[in-house]
Amino acid sequence: MFIYAFESGPLATIAYLVGDDSGRAIIIDAPKDCAERIQLAAANKNIVPEKLLLTHSHWDHTADADALKKMFNIPVYVHKQDEYRLVEPKTELIQPPFTLLPMHADLYLEENDEIMVGGLHFQVLFTPGHTEGSVCFYESTEGVLFTGDTLFAGSVGRTDLSGGSWEVLMHSIQTKLLPLPDNIAAYPGHGPQTTIGIERLYNPFLNGETADNDE
Repeated sequence: MFIYAFESGPLATIAYLVGDDSGRAIIIDAPKDCAERIQLAAANKNIVPEKLLLTHSHWDHTADADALKKMFNIPVYVHKQDEYRLVEPKTELIQPPFTLLPMHADLYLEENDEIMVGGLHFQVLFTPGHTEGSVCFYESTEGVLFTGDTLFAGSVGRTDLSGGSWEVLMHSIQTKLLPLPDNIAAYPGHGPQTTIGIERLYNPFLNGETADNDE
């Protein structure tokens, strides 16, 4: 399995190019200015992206979605409850420092969907709280989890934007993510990689030390 990270855009959001030795891959999230970098990496390493999966629809994760869709002729997946921000970008409380054109998703993600690429099987975990339709992608055989803005190294997603709920976020993390094995590597939408075990033990937002997160 390979995982290439592309930190891009004004909020240092991470897009991931993920696949196996077949050369087939998925892209997870699409921050501003990641498309050409992913295209170059795919060309240099003979990788064929087949799908673009969005963990949620905040603009810092979707700005290059249309560009990637057209560049690779691939479908865009998002949870139905989050599609409205793609269709009507001006619904965002915090607007981007660039023009964001409307677009539609091609397919909807739902709890326990299985997204296959090459020999990899990604399970969709429905984890609302940061947004109404936030999801994570779990590959159990390889032991990796892509958490978007639900869980970070030492932190959790903010819940003060539209569609956010602290109670719902905590329920998602406690019931969907923390039951996973300690050694599962978590790749968030911002910041460094971590593991489920480390976050269970040391994340102050999960062990009662901190009440909420507006960052």
